[in-house]
Amino acid sequence: MGKSKKLRAKRAYPMSHQQTTGLTEDIAAFDQVKDSERPEKVRLRREEDQYVDQKLTKKIIKEALKQQQDLESDVGLVDSRRNTKKIPKLANNTGSDSEDDDWPTLQESAQHNYVEDEIQIDESDEAALKQFMNPNPATKRTLADIIMEKINEKKSEVETLLPGADSFMSDLDPRIVEVYRDVRTILSKYRSGRLPKAFKVIPNLKNWEQILAVTEPESWSAAAIYQATRIFASNLNSAMAQRFFNLVLLPRVRDDIEYYKRLNFHLFMALKKAMYKPAGFFKGIILPLCEDGTCTLREATIISSVVSKCSLPVLHSSAALLKIAEMNYTGANSIFLRVLIMKKYALPFRVIDALVFHFVQFKNDKRQLPVLWHQSLLAFVEIYRNDISDEQAESLQELLRYQTHPKITPEIRHQIMTRESKEVVMEEPL
Repeated sequence: MGKSKKLRAKRAYPMSHQQTTGLTEDIAAFDQVKDSERPEKVRLRREEDQYVDQKLTKKIIKEALKQQQDLESDVGLVDSRRNTKKIPKLANNTGSDSEDDDWPTLQESAQHNYVEDEIQIDESDEAALKQFMNPNPATKRTLADIIMEKINEKKSEVETLLPGADSFMSDLDPRIVEVYRDVRTILSKYRSGRLPKAFKVIPNLKNWEQILAVTEPESWSAAAIYQATRIFASNLNSAMAQRFFNLVLLPRVRDDIEYYKRLNFHLFMALKKAMYKPAGFFKGIILPLCEDGTCTLREATIISSVVSKCSLPVLHSSAALLKIAEMNYTGANSIFLRVLIMKKYALPFRVIDALVFHFVQFKNDKRQLPVLWHQSLLAFVEIYRNDISDEQAESLQELLRYQTHPKITPEIRHQIMTRESKEVVMEEPL
């Protein structure tokens, strides 16, 4: 037998040395483990720690933007009238604050990523719709024209009551005019960031329309229109917000659709913000479009798509349905009627009666009604067929003998025939 080895007692080390040694051994053992065997959270954290260097990031951004520009040029989405965006430059110092200014902002990136589907307009539908448009539309008036008419009326009233009282209707202070002309220059080039404080106080002024005319809203950028809509919809009541929507937002939206054949992203968001004042939205945008008689099929389709994506109060929507049903038919009315009907609100009986009369009045109309009219009638019958009376159902069936569509009319007739009768037989009292 060999000699037995003597066991030596291990030397006691300080507690701090033991903790450090144990931690180092654990880290060394953890590094030897494969990535597939590690916990998911730890593996993801290690992957996040592996940053891409600055040169490679710059190359990636350049290649991505180049590919995107090539794709847009192939599809035909690039408009020569719009300014192309520059490639963001990276600063030499990776931790400087000036580097953030070179990157596109959230709104710009959202606008760049927002691509609205091209709306295919059928020529036959557009020709049928023109038969119902107003042949003698009223001349368009800007905000400045309306304000000048008001000022002239007030001046004439004051001069007749108090001769020599020109000081009461004196013009604006030249310093104020100079300030808001500078604001006009800023808003015409605005893309993102903070707005001037002088512009934010306009809704709190008594003569806010006159001050607003100095800034020339027709020269604002689309992003400035969106920010202005947010401010005015939050700080004005429904009546004043209605005037802003009708005199500033609606003309800008119609001009943008007419020029670009689509709607800018910021104007799309401005319409959504305008719905926070539903009474002002309907009275300032939807009802004037239907009353004007010049609303095109493209304008009605784009604006109604914004309405379909948002929730609106039942009472305001019911009042809008009643007003549109009682108007003279212009073709675009069917689009807005169908969008509001498809929201499936519990409508009052007065609104349902108005909608039935709106459709029945076309029984003796000799003009060829557009497909949109038949589609709105089908949507109404599908949703509210159980809410109409037997007499109204008979009137609609009589209507289908005069106004027919080969594919839609059979479905409308089927919906009317399968409805539940609303008439209730009352028992005689004992």
